[in-house]
Amino acid sequence: MTSADIPTVFVIDDDAGVRASIQGLLKSARLRCAPFGTAEEFLRNQPPDGPSCLVLDVSLPGLNGLDLQRGLADAGIRIPIIFITGHGDIPMTVKAMKSGAVEFLTKPFQAQALLDAIHQALDRDRVTRQQQSNLAELRKRYQTLTSREREVMGLVVSGMLNKQIAFDLGTSEITVKIHRGQVMRKMQAESLAELVRMAANLEIAPGRK
Repeated sequence: MTSADIPTVFVIDDDAGVRASIQGLLKSARLRCAPFGTAEEFLRNQPPDGPSCLVLDVSLPGLNGLDLQRGLADAGIRIPIIFITGHGDIPMTVKAMKSGAVEFLTKPFQAQALLDAIHQALDRDRVTRQQQSNLAELRKRYQTLTSREREVMGLVVSGMLNKQIAFDLGTSEITVKIHRGQVMRKMQAESLAELVRMAANLEIAPGRK
């Protein structure tokens, strides 16, 4: 396992005792912990490339937990968050969960409940990172297509036959077949259905480009 694959659990709590307790728990579970006393300290940190999640106290000096959650979302940073609090209420819990929190735990909580939530959050982050990686690779392949190949791809995924595409582009059917073969090769698509899925993931509207 490379350094980028090792999960990191960020812990933000202004109570040093809570941070130490969670850090010990994570050490026993062989998880890397990065503790912070404030949200501002966390924001000054450079996140690692590997899977991560955030154990976040709601009540913090300065920027509170819910405001940090909103700020991270606005910045496009989609790290899974587990909230912990000593005085949670239903409206606060609902707000946090609607904004995408993995879990909302009220202190004192069971160690296993926190570990379960952390593993769920890390699994979610791994899936998200894999999806982002796959999409980046698709975009890279799409960039290798010529403008005419992109036109052909758009028409192919719309369901048009080669002869219809040829008529639409004012070219020969054999030329369309060649372009279509190039599209399939460059996009590494083994079937039309797979090419259609790729176009959907790239948000390419079917039709002429």
